[in-house]
Amino acid sequence: MVTPKIHIIGLGVSESVGLTEQAKAVLSRCDIVIGSPRHLQTLVAFLKTIPIEQVVLPKLGQLRATIDNASAQEIAVIASGDPLYFGIGRWFSKHFSNQDLSFYPAVSSIQAACHRFGLSLQDVSVVSLHGRPLEKIRTKIKSNTTLVVLTDKFSQPQVLARECLAAGFESSTVRVCENLGNSDEKLSSYTAAELALSEDSFDPLHLSIVSVLGKGGILPEFPGFPDTVFDTGALSGKGMISKREVRLAILSFLQPVNGDVIWDIGAGCGGVSVELAYWNEQVGVYAIEYNQQRLEYLATNQHRFGVVGNLEIVNGRAPEALMKLPAANKVFIGGSDGELSSLLEQVWRDLPSNGVLVASAVIEATKQELLAFAQTLDDWQVESVMLSVSRGGLLEKKLRYIDKLPVEVFCFTKICNAAGKT
Repeated sequence: MVTPKIHIIGLGVSESVGLTEQAKAVLSRCDIVIGSPRHLQTLVAFLKTIPIEQVVLPKLGQLRATIDNASAQEIAVIASGDPLYFGIGRWFSKHFSNQDLSFYPAVSSIQAACHRFGLSLQDVSVVSLHGRPLEKIRTKIKSNTTLVVLTDKFSQPQVLARECLAAGFESSTVRVCENLGNSDEKLSSYTAAELALSEDSFDPLHLSIVSVLGKGGILPEFPGFPDTVFDTGALSGKGMISKREVRLAILSFLQPVNGDVIWDIGAGCGGVSVELAYWNEQVGVYAIEYNQQRLEYLATNQHRFGVVGNLEIVNGRAPEALMKLPAANKVFIGGSDGELSSLLEQVWRDLPSNGVLVASAVIEATKQELLAFAQTLDDWQVESVMLSVSRGGLLEKKLRYIDKLPVEVFCFTKICNAAGKT
């Protein structure tokens, strides 16, 4: 099967056709044009002048079949604004070879909205909640930031305002841009407090600009979540999570980077896995836990911090639960249910070159198992730190410290020596 040449043409923010001469020339030689009813209507006058078949854009799950079944040498796909910036262009880049694709960008609604309010594009962060969980916004709401938010029916402006208030940013403002570029364009501005209670309705064709202002302090803004922010079912700061000082050491050893696949085995209530996912949305984190109560708290913490896109909760025991997961290049073992020695051997065997295995221990038996495993490796593959923490606070005007149990954290890195041996 020969793939047709596919041209993805962006339309600017206007209710009338705004095609460049290049885009018009491309459309004129295509056999088929695919677009939403609104986009095809925008081009109706121009399309009447050329012999071209019009096809309404199907759902993405059916789009590949529509193109494969088309009898055409060249196909035009009409998109909004810049197809490769939160547009359909990304889907095409994932499903077709670059040599089969050509892109023709126009001014997007994101650009137009920023220009309406004199905002520099490099100073804003764009968040798409269109077809995505609302909780995702919680990883983006941070002090003194400006968010351009693409929304759907579940993330209307009032909902965004309530998220700002819930995060402690009571001074935030929300500007709503409706029907940009059209004759009925409307720009509105609200404080988060007034919008949260407003019954105003908005055209489906809108986006929101959120200026995050206020004291905040409810959602974390730097690594090292306080233990008290996690739901563990125990007293505040207690329960099945790696404590902050230990968690920071674990995060530092794992050094998550874009594209990593990380397993958190024995995830408990999610202290490590939630922070891993929160600080890097391009990391895929799999939290493996079998205790039903801990799973409930893990899910609560996942949604509380909005890590719903890159953290997957796996209900099961290792090693059986690992069989169906994507291969990991980094692994943390926080709990092993008596299977630590076999888990260490299996995970180490399956890790790729330069893979990282981190494990923590409190009780002496676990420390000895980790030490025994470390002694099977080469010196340059092993690093360890013992953390003895005393936390202090005022009691009757006197500073008193409470000693925490020492925790040993091992980091094993599958690096090669000069001879290429691991």
